[in-house]
Amino acid sequence: MIKQLFLAKVKEGEEVEIVSIKAGAKTAKRLADLGLTSGTKIKVLRKAISGPIEIKVRGSRLALGRGLANKIVIKRDLICKIKN
Repeated sequence: MIKQLFLAKVKEGEEVEIVSIKAGAKTAKRLADLGLTSGTKIKVLRKAISGPIEIKVRGSRLALGRGLANKIVIKRDLICKIKN
C-alpha cells in the first residue's frame, strides 16, 4: 500500500505535481476552477506554522486553507520545475 502525500505536508519551496483531489464534487469543481487538477505542477511559496499555504500554479499565486490543502494528493518529482 502506497502512503498518500497531501499538499498540507509539503515544505516551503518544494515543487510537486497533483495526483488527485480527495473531496466532494463541489469542492473538486472549485479547485478545478482555480486550475488545481490532476497532473498540474505547483510550487509551495509560503507555509507558516498555521494559516493558509501560498502556492504558485499556472503562473498565478493562490492561498489555500489547510483544510483544502489536506484534500490535494500530490507526488514529489525531482524533474518537476516551474518557472519563477
